Amino acid sequence: MSDERYRVLFEASNTGFCVAEVDDQATDGAGGTRIDYRVIEANSAFYEQTGFPQAILNQWLRTAAPGLEEHWYQTYGEVARTGVAARFEQGSDALGRWFDVSAFRVEDAEVAILFTDISARKAVERQLVEINEHLEETVRNRTADVTLYKQIVDSASAPICAFDTELKLIAFNQAHSDDFFRIYGYRVQIGDVFPDLFLPNQAPVIRAFMERALDGEVFSVTQEFGDPDLVKPYWEVAYSPIRDEAGVIFGAFHYANDVTKRVRAEAELAAAQEALRQSQKMEAVGQLTGGLAHDFNNIIAGISGSLEMMSTRLAQGRISDLDRYISGASTAAKRAASLTQRLLAFSRRQTLAPKATNLNTLVNGMMDLVNRSMGPEIEVETAGATGLWTTFVDAGQLENALLNLCINARDAMPDGGKLTIETSNRWMDERGSRQHALQPGQYVSLCVSDTGTGMSKEIVDRAFDPFFTTKPIGQGTGLGLSMVYGFAGQSGGAVRIYSEVGKGTMVCIYLPRRAGDAAADDAQITIGIEELPGSPSGETILLVDDEPLVRMIATEALEELGYQVIEAGEGATALKILNSDRRIDLLVTDVGLPGGMNGRQVADAARVARPDLTVMFITGYAENAVLNHGHLEQGMHVMTKPFQMDSFARRVKDLISGT
Repeated sequence: MSDERYRVLFEASNTGFCVAEVDDQATDGAGGTRIDYRVIEANSAFYEQTGFPQAILNQWLRTAAPGLEEHWYQTYGEVARTGVAARFEQGSDALGRWFDVSAFRVEDAEVAILFTDISARKAVERQLVEINEHLEETVRNRTADVTLYKQIVDSASAPICAFDTELKLIAFNQAHSDDFFRIYGYRVQIGDVFPDLFLPNQAPVIRAFMERALDGEVFSVTQEFGDPDLVKPYWEVAYSPIRDEAGVIFGAFHYANDVTKRVRAEAELAAAQEALRQSQKMEAVGQLTGGLAHDFNNIIAGISGSLEMMSTRLAQGRISDLDRYISGASTAAKRAASLTQRLLAFSRRQTLAPKATNLNTLVNGMMDLVNRSMGPEIEVETAGATGLWTTFVDAGQLENALLNLCINARDAMPDGGKLTIETSNRWMDERGSRQHALQPGQYVSLCVSDTGTGMSKEIVDRAFDPFFTTKPIGQGTGLGLSMVYGFAGQSGGAVRIYSEVGKGTMVCIYLPRRAGDAAADDAQITIGIEELPGSPSGETILLVDDEPLVRMIATEALEELGYQVIEAGEGATALKILNSDRRIDLLVTDVGLPGGMNGRQVADAARVARPDLTVMFITGYAENAVLNHGHLEQGMHVMTKPFQMDSFARRVKDLISGT
């Protein structure tokens, strides 16, 4: 649904609708603060319902309409502060009307409000109160003259009736009779058992309402009644018990108000909002797939072209030219892997290996690379917080995110400038957590700021969209910031952009604090690359993957190191092997397997008979079946596809040797 169509429906709604900006720091005349709000967008029905002139738009209401009750301000302030929707009825002496109001937060300081004028209903309710008061004064016993009820009921303008303890009608007015005939085709009569006049599926509902009233409850409820072959209206029905002089209930009033227009208008608005969200989602998917196809087609062209040239040169016997084609295909494959990783990061589906990390240590270890990437015209400065808390994060992915932010900052300073990388401890209170879309608590921030060109609000609002970029064609994929956004969210944190055109930009990543010492985890990292010796013992590895080409290449790489490799293409076959007497030193399995059994299920089943079996999952997707919401059991490891064969072989060697 386009914005234009949404606007047409928005204006056509009979329900008053507006969006209000709430300011909970407005100053009063005494130097204190008071909540204030102003309408920044409204439909025609809003002005009709409230009686406000259109000139009220964008004016602060405490000044423009000083007679409004304080309840309006406090309620909208609470909705904006907590994000909890509110539904209430409120009268306004200033407007001379009563309203049924629904309010919910749409932005940090913006509240969407639905108005329905219920002044007529409130007038009828006041009549009901007067009727009850009159009855209490007049009715002395249960044998009072029925004509008294009829006179009282007939005086009401809305549909109303009275019934006794046997649920029989003892009075009703003409409006009630006409509406009942319009819906059910029957003229009610004195003495009718009221619930028996309704359709079979509706009679128990109305009977339960009436019995609640006879138990002494005063209440109202919205319910759909009527013939299913016709248009069923929605009614707001209200009940009030009738008591005699001794306080004994001997009947009750049933009041009905047709609220079909209001209910359907609210449903139409909700449907329109959902359609708009769906339209925006499909537009984002279209943008995503279009950019993805473009980038992958370029990568595939590079790989397939390199392979074709290698085949041609081999046929010609010109093997001296093969190195550059192999290098070109390898580079394109790495680009494809990087692109896939960024897409997974944006969708929060990448496989993470989080560990306790000190951001100051991480930043210091990156400075050589950052300085080389910036060039001589950009000054680089770091500001690491003293006593910085530890966070639990995938250090490698965070390094990628930091490098992305630094490169974006460099590109925003074509004439040079200053880049600052800063860390700090942050305590998010309730207000701060709302602004950053985080849970209240302790966080560690990593901020990258520049003195570059800055961004307008429109660009900031789209900066995290996949494939959105302001760089010239061919100079950016538009996935850098979206990757940072997805990675931060997957790590339990958030990322925010603060920018002003001509004054620079600051991008901050907020990550939750983790109690503990980063050094303990850092000490487990094995650093360095060495030549891999063969296996003298001929250990056996069970390799499970549904992709034959992956199995073939991985098997050959492992067999060259002297390992014995058993292959399986799906989980059931692998499990038969694991349940046999065959020696298995290591299980290497993909996660997504055909046949109804995934890799995690294979590993769990294998460990019943082989509890000490070491397992390495190889996956390009962070399925919950593997990670168990971020946790792996002892002896289970993850390696992300695609990977280089030497890295894969080194990881296998380390796991088998126990290093």
